[in-house]
Amino acid sequence: MSDIIQEFNDYRSKMNEKLLADNNKIVKRIFNLDTNAYASGALDVKTKELLGLVASAVLRCDDCVKYHLETSYKEGVTKEEMMEAMGIATLVGGTIVIPHLRRAYEFWEALEESEN
Repeated sequence: MSDIIQEFNDYRSKMNEKLLADNNKIVKRIFNLDTNAYASGALDVKTKELLGLVASAVLRCDDCVKYHLETSYKEGVTKEEMMEAMGIATLVGGTIVIPHLRRAYEFWEALEESEN
């Protein structure tokens, strides 16, 4: 697995464990709500992940973008679908999203390379 992917996942896992171990009811409920929100429902998981990706890019949350990119990739989103979603995010968010678009593209390439 690419270093950029491994570093992100290792840090995310480590810190999530610490946060959840702190036993804060509000934090635990937010994590649970987030997990349940992206489960299949009227919209399939793939669509929800792309929605999360667009919202995360507009909000300029690189950690969230990486998470949604990886999950989207695992759900079978194509590079073309991802780029169309990121194009919409850039349109909605404006040019300030472009640095996040660059990092998203780099992360997607790492996901593709990790398959080889």
